[in-house]
Amino acid sequence: RGRRRLTVRGRRPACELRRVPVVVGLAQCLDRIRDLLGPGTRVLASGVGAEEAGARAALEQARQGHAVALVGSGDAGVYAMASPALQEAGDDIDVTVVPGITASLAAAALLGAPLGHDHAVISLSDLHTPWEVIERRVRAAAEGDFVTVFYNPRSHGRDWQLGAALAILARHRPPATPAGVVRNASRPGQQVTLTTLGGLDARAVDMLSIVIVGASATRAVAGRMVTPRGYTWQPQ
Repeated sequence: RGRRRLTVRGRRPACELRRVPVVVGLAQCLDRIRDLLGPGTRVLASGVGAEEAGARAALEQARQGHAVALVGSGDAGVYAMASPALQEAGDDIDVTVVPGITASLAAAALLGAPLGHDHAVISLSDLHTPWEVIERRVRAAAEGDFVTVFYNPRSHGRDWQLGAALAILARHRPPATPAGVVRNASRPGQQVTLTTLGGLDARAVDMLSIVIVGASATRAVAGRMVTPRGYTWQPQ
């Protein structure tokens, strides 16, 4: 019967959505792209926490012969839907991963250029990763002097992890280290806050936020957060 087609995408490009008859994804993500769907597109929505189930549903539709788009926010390959889809897809399904803009890049652009040199991206959600592992990674980023980006920083059920992570960074960086919080990056209700490691209020952060803490070289320049590229061009 040949190979079946599954497209895993973030928020771009829209052309991939218009050419498939079935779209699968989290309800909150699907609500943002319904105006991009073609007439008669079948939409299968899932809830938060059901990402693996959504991936399986998309693969089942593909195995039935449908071309399917599996939709998430940001970039499909960063804390998103490409991983569970590829883990379960066999060689009978042709999976295309369409790049999008991950939240760390969207937030960084709004803050200035905090990711101008080496940086680490860490999820603080311990729903699938033990806190001991997350803590070790945060400590390594702190000791290595990486600009540090925190995904999934704080929720109603996880209200202490961000404070603990910031305390680890504070052992290696001064309180004046630039830091930023971006909520709803590139979406309605966007909020951008440039602050410092010492002044960052973890209580004002939620799951719609991205937190970026600078390295020792990061500076606040004209109201923007900037990390120098860290090398000087040497003519040959």
